[in-house]
Amino acid sequence: MKLTETKEGTVIEVYVKPGSQKFEVTVEGDEVVVRCTEEPEKGKANREIVKHLAKLFHAPVDLVSGTTSRQKRLLLHGLTKSETEKALAGIDKSAVGHSSSQ
Repeated sequence: MKLTETKEGTVIEVYVKPGSQKFEVTVEGDEVVVRCTEEPEKGKANREIVKHLAKLFHAPVDLVSGTTSRQKRLLLHGLTKSETEKALAGIDKSAVGHSSSQ
């Protein structure tokens, strides 16, 4: 899992699978996989990812790189690397999904 602590927070690298049935975050091996319901057009998938990850981590989230790629880097503002790892450990136990109606 690729996490980098910065003075603003922690940067997390995720792999995105758009067009899924429901929004879901899973840890698969050493990779954080985000399945989103939106298609990757006009930034819809990116907005959905930022919105749901902000809820999941209880912190503001910004897309740092990967605007048009499935491999993305996101900044979790105010979170340390260890706080991010703890949150992801909880995800690893059971997939965290959110229906698109939330």
